[in-house]
Amino acid sequence: MTLHADAVATLSRFTGQDALKEAYLGFLAAREDACQRSCEPGHITASALVLDATAEHALLTLHPRVGRWLQLGGHCEPEDASLAAAALREATEESGISGLRIEPTPIHLDVHPITCSLGKPTRHFDVRFLVRAPVGARPVRSAESVDLQWWPLDQLPDNVDDLHPLIESALARLR
Repeated sequence: MTLHADAVATLSRFTGQDALKEAYLGFLAAREDACQRSCEPGHITASALVLDATAEHALLTLHPRVGRWLQLGGHCEPEDASLAAAALREATEESGISGLRIEPTPIHLDVHPITCSLGKPTRHFDVRFLVRAPVGARPVRSAESVDLQWWPLDQLPDNVDDLHPLIESALARLR
């Protein structure tokens, strides 16, 4: 199965955010290259909300280009077999933590404008997954981050308002 076909299948199974889900599926139907960062009108990205083993802390990265604390994640790569695999690869690369476990069904969708590696304004059609870290996991900051920290879910930094729906979706999945 191609990454594009996996994206269609994954989003078809996703429940919730129905209007946004249909917009993603329409974009995928119109663009065979929708999962490739070279797709200038926008592209599917995969991210991960990494929670610690107790589900009391989220691992956030201070993104150098955006200048805000965000969940881990990014562009799909040609070798990614699925959106979940892309999200897990990104989370592992950006956290330095081995043994991460991913929930295979997305928990949240978000589309946002950004100027990414293309150097031109585009959109990220972000598909977000829940990832759990093993007990005692210690992150190691990568070159893709200014800072990397565990944050208590009830004491997040001030500039993460758009992460609250993602965190609420993750906690609902865990219940």
